[in-house]
Amino acid sequence: MRNILKIRNKPSLTNEVPASFVVFLVALPLCMGIAIASGVPPARGIVTGIIGGLVVSGVSGSPLLVSGPAAGLAVIVAEIVQQYGIDMLGPILILAGVIQLLAGVFKLGQLFRAMSPAVIYGMLSGIGVLILASQFHVMLDDKPRSHGLENLITIPQTIYKALFPMDGSAHHIAALLGILTIATLILWEKFKPKRLKLIPGALVSIVITTTIATTYKLPIDYVDVPSNLLEALQLPSLSTLPRLIHAPILLEAIAIAFIASAETLLSAAAVDKLHSGARTDFDRELAAQGFGNMLCGVLGALPMTGVIVRSSVNVEAGAKTRLSAMLHGLWLLILVIAAPGLLKIIPTSGLAAILVYTGYKLIEVEHIQSLRKYGRFPVAIFFATLIGIVTTELLTGVLIGIILTAISLIYRISKLNIQVLRDETNQRVDIYLEGAATFVRLPKLANILDHIPPKTQLHVHLDNLAYIDHSCLDLFSTWAKQQEQTGSTLIVQWDRLLERNRKIYTAGHS
Repeated sequence: MRNILKIRNKPSLTNEVPASFVVFLVALPLCMGIAIASGVPPARGIVTGIIGGLVVSGVSGSPLLVSGPAAGLAVIVAEIVQQYGIDMLGPILILAGVIQLLAGVFKLGQLFRAMSPAVIYGMLSGIGVLILASQFHVMLDDKPRSHGLENLITIPQTIYKALFPMDGSAHHIAALLGILTIATLILWEKFKPKRLKLIPGALVSIVITTTIATTYKLPIDYVDVPSNLLEALQLPSLSTLPRLIHAPILLEAIAIAFIASAETLLSAAAVDKLHSGARTDFDRELAAQGFGNMLCGVLGALPMTGVIVRSSVNVEAGAKTRLSAMLHGLWLLILVIAAPGLLKIIPTSGLAAILVYTGYKLIEVEHIQSLRKYGRFPVAIFFATLIGIVTTELLTGVLIGIILTAISLIYRISKLNIQVLRDETNQRVDIYLEGAATFVRLPKLANILDHIPPKTQLHVHLDNLAYIDHSCLDLFSTWAKQQEQTGSTLIVQWDRLLERNRKIYTAGHS
């Protein structure tokens, strides 16, 4: 059986080359579009795609996972560029890569995956809203605002500019190209011929809009790519490195490391479900991503993650090994070296339209429906995270979700159901405890004990009790001593109760 699997997964140019070319066609517009959404030159997004293919794919823990610029990080990169300048992006990314690399070395890959789905879905939806709002302005050849909420509020103003162009502006032309791009994307995904199913809709739409723009020489914005790729690189200067010890910048690096790791490992887990080959080594993948982001930081490129869209295309195109992902990076490198002029004829509005559609796709209603199965609180965490990201910033919104998740967890583990049965004829009271008896529920338990009448035989049943802490143990003990004068007695399996507390305490500190 193992020999059969080895033969199936053996690198074959007949599988890997076509698959790599399909991934390259998907990655090219996304690399440039995400760079524009991040507020950096498009060439830097292509550099990240090259590093993700040629370097990271060769050492990754998930052979079929494709790495490159991700829409999920565009928002935080744009914030860094606005607040600290593009010069600080490289040093911050180096630090984020170091954090990821150390997390992989110390086997924290599984820990990064231990995140509430409500927070993850809320984060992705919040990022989707921000990308959609900011790139909507770019799609109409207008400048995005400095804050996500402002981008949302000013969308009607930008639409007005397109409907009623002033001073000879071409906002309406850019808007028509953007609408054409999105329409082509939707129609291609829905009606594409089976023979051409591997051709990405993003490429088809860009080819169409680029052809129209160049044929009619439309007066709109076009992609600005340097003739020499080396011009796009920016090595970090020594003067920027000391700023990394400042708390706000350190938090930005931690945020990039956290979000990039979470998105990568979630994508890797999803890719594992798409094929029957080797499973992901999450710690190795985390270390590989860290190394890749360190290299991106040194060259001044965009941060990278493992991305599910390009990875699923890779699997669907027939890739069996990591060779396909590596080759897609090679095709990106050859293109920017051999034909950089080809990229300069691409209209910016077309790339922005692809990002608008990508942002919309990140806001998945199915996520809300899936969370409803687990109650109202996960849905509340989802919306709190989403609203927090849109109204404040990405890191603050995620922290809101994490804090609410912690509160929910504390509530659930401290939940205690108390059932009281009274038999006044025999002067007996039975208390059934279910759940966890902790100091959080102490007032409720104490109130019940205070209303036990004198000369009562109190039976406490522990069969369904999962945990009891020292404060509740002390409450029962103190009550029993105080009621000796009133004639009441407490009947409880003390040995069992103490042993249960001792075992749980010991397990928690082992």
